[in-house]
Amino acid sequence: MALQQEDVALNALIALRHVFPTDPDVLYVETHAYSDLSTRAAGELATKAPDSYQAHELDAEALEEQGKWDEAEGQYRTILQQNPSMPGIHFRIGRLILSRPPNATTPQDARVEFEAELKIDPGNAGAEYVLGELAAGDQNWSEAIPHFSRAVKLDPTFTDALRGLGMAYNSNQQFDQAVAPLESYVKFVPDDPAGHYQLAIAYARTGKKDLATQQMALQRELDAKARKMHDGQDPNAPR
Repeated sequence: MALQQEDVALNALIALRHVFPTDPDVLYVETHAYSDLSTRAAGELATKAPDSYQAHELDAEALEEQGKWDEAEGQYRTILQQNPSMPGIHFRIGRLILSRPPNATTPQDARVEFEAELKIDPGNAGAEYVLGELAAGDQNWSEAIPHFSRAVKLDPTFTDALRGLGMAYNSNQQFDQAVAPLESYVKFVPDDPAGHYQLAIAYARTGKKDLATQQMALQRELDAKARKMHDGQDPNAPR
């Protein structure tokens, strides 16, 4: 690295990791080497292409990590000035708006950005999901359900969207519709007691009493384990 022989350094790191995959010294050297490579690449980007959208995006990400929300948004806005149709940037602005301290217009400001993102990239499941969450926060189930549904259709493994869809259906008294997404959710996330609780509600309200009882038992068991872990006990210790 000191001799600027980055290719040689990378090959050496790969060889070291292959031969000594858990050696602390190797992991330590690897951490510093990759950090140096990252710093050098960022410096080259800033020097060779300072006005590129990639440079502005990298600056925005760094500012976000420092909690400098307004400065980060300014970098993202600069990217949109250069290329109004750049995918992902409105999504990042929307996420940034929700990350900084809220005010009276925060939900609507974020909603505008996520809707703008979907106009550019209709396949952005994350934007659909957050719009669903914003609608759910207002208990606007007729709006939340379509957003969650589209997120799940775009990404059937999107667990948060599956949970959100099931809960929205339950809240809207559409218990028969809630069953499928909640069944999928508990398969992906079997250790979440809230998922089992929501599924128990859907089962109970659709006449599946035995299945509801099973889900409630799982929910209680998981809650008990969580309490033991919180209290510093071994959840698998004999009672």
